[in-house]
Amino acid sequence: MAKTAQIASKPRELTGRAVLMWLLGFFAVVVGVNAVMIRVASTTFGGVETQSSYKAGLAFKHDIEAAEQQDALHWVVDGAVTRTKSGEVALDIRVRDSVGQVVPGWTATAILSHPIDSRLDQHFSMIRTGPETARGVAYAEPGYWNVLLDIDRNGVRMFRSRSRVVIR
Repeated sequence: MAKTAQIASKPRELTGRAVLMWLLGFFAVVVGVNAVMIRVASTTFGGVETQSSYKAGLAFKHDIEAAEQQDALHWVVDGAVTRTKSGEVALDIRVRDSVGQVVPGWTATAILSHPIDSRLDQHFSMIRTGPETARGVAYAEPGYWNVLLDIDRNGVRMFRSRSRVVIR
């Protein structure tokens, strides 16, 4: 009968060097994942509503006064957002005073603002199409958008509107 020799294996020792390597490896993985997440978060989200909250706070009193002056005018501003056959988005507006008469000398500017990503914002190129009407065209993907409309007369903003629209 042959004797089988059993070879006893020596258990692996946990040294200070091994602990240091495991610890450094763990923190390297954590720092690497955090760096990737910070990079992705800062380059993909452009949804800043206000560039400077401080300046917006200072302008708040002026905005309230402008809104009160706008309410005192009782202008009637109607607007419609539609998709044209060519795929662009058209904004048609009509401006009248409180008794339905034409308001002289006004100009309009409008922005199609994406609610999440300000990098997708589009400016309407507003052109007067009649004494009380104007039309602007921009390009936008389907979805929820904000329309920011300003109407000026003699270089002074007389009317401001912000509306949420769905573009199909």
